[in-house]
Amino acid sequence: MFVVDPALVAAAGAPRVAYLAAALSALDEQLGGMLVVRVGDPRQVVPALAVEVQATAVFVSRDFTPYGRRRDTAVKDALVTTGSTLRGVGSPYAVDPGTVKKNDGTPYAVFTPFSKAWAAVGEPAWRTAPSTPEVGEVRWVSAAGDPIERWGLRADGVGALPPSSERGVDEQWCTFRDHHLDAYDQRRDLPAVEGTSRLSAALRWGVVHPRRLIADLGPERSHQVFRSELAWRDFYADVLFRRPDTTWNNLQAAMDAMPVDTDERAQHRFHAWCTGTTGYPIIDAGMRQLLSTGWMHNRVRMIVASFLVKDLHLPWQWGARHFMQHLVDGDIASNNHGWQWAAGTGTDAAPYFRVFNPTAQSQRFDPEGHYIRRWVPELADLGAALVHQPGITRPDAYPAPIVDHAAEREEALRRYRLLRANAR
Repeated sequence: MFVVDPALVAAAGAPRVAYLAAALSALDEQLGGMLVVRVGDPRQVVPALAVEVQATAVFVSRDFTPYGRRRDTAVKDALVTTGSTLRGVGSPYAVDPGTVKKNDGTPYAVFTPFSKAWAAVGEPAWRTAPSTPEVGEVRWVSAAGDPIERWGLRADGVGALPPSSERGVDEQWCTFRDHHLDAYDQRRDLPAVEGTSRLSAALRWGVVHPRRLIADLGPERSHQVFRSELAWRDFYADVLFRRPDTTWNNLQAAMDAMPVDTDERAQHRFHAWCTGTTGYPIIDAGMRQLLSTGWMHNRVRMIVASFLVKDLHLPWQWGARHFMQHLVDGDIASNNHGWQWAAGTGTDAAPYFRVFNPTAQSQRFDPEGHYIRRWVPELADLGAALVHQPGITRPDAYPAPIVDHAAEREEALRRYRLLRANAR
């Protein structure tokens, strides 16, 4: 059974809604049409179905997000009145949030020690990948569900989606594993090449379990780097589980006093950032890729996030909300704590004065400019020496830079120094 929760659908962007609908349709087909989909408040829908099929227990994949925990607690309380119980089983993480702890029982605040403990905790379970039961192995209880056209999940204007069926995602993983994984550590930061698995949407929606991927990994460095990325996903989920207030608030409370811009000029700059018209080719390429596909390369996500916070001096929450509206793989823990990493307000030991130079990042990770030309066609005729910073060769159709990076970097550092001085 799946409950389409209007509260979540209303907060999701079109790409996530479209992928959810595709994944549900694929699951229903895989189960021979036995998936029950209901639309409504889970606190009412789940107990009603439990009564309908005379269930004494309802099993749910555990949700560790702040909203999911509140919802499931409410559902559990509602089920008590029907004589049923709610039991959480499994989760979409390799290691459940709240599991990895120091010897004294306290949580880890920094990724590197967390990842070492995470590997030690998860190792026994990773030796065997989880299996999916065949339909014939389960005694299904069929109950009338809402027909697909009433799911309320239509999302017009969404481009091609990544694979959303279990079989399609498994084929996607096997192709990456067999042809690209061994070079992952060398190519994962290059947005113009097929260097990443592109499985983030499938992981976010539970179409594939991270342990399925980890079970295929060996001792090679590239495999270890890939495993580390899955550890980052679990780390951010762990942080949010322990500190649900950090969904939209700074983890480092001292950063609350950092001056940010929210005036009319800030709004205009934010619009240019959202629409990919900042005059910085790598920034504009990433933002246009996001709008066109619902996905953005991870290295570029870091670059555009740094630009919004350090060059435009805007609240990281503005960028995080924009991402959640447009990302097909939008995950509240990974997204928002990734933004806090960029803003210097979260768990990372590297502080606020880490400022990405967008031009230098572009030259390093897209040296020939193939990624830029793909998403900023106005610059398609420029060579590798000019495409990163067109200068006087800028075509009339492409905007001039909205800010001067050197000046804004100094302004960002000035604000940080002021923050530190006032804190003394």
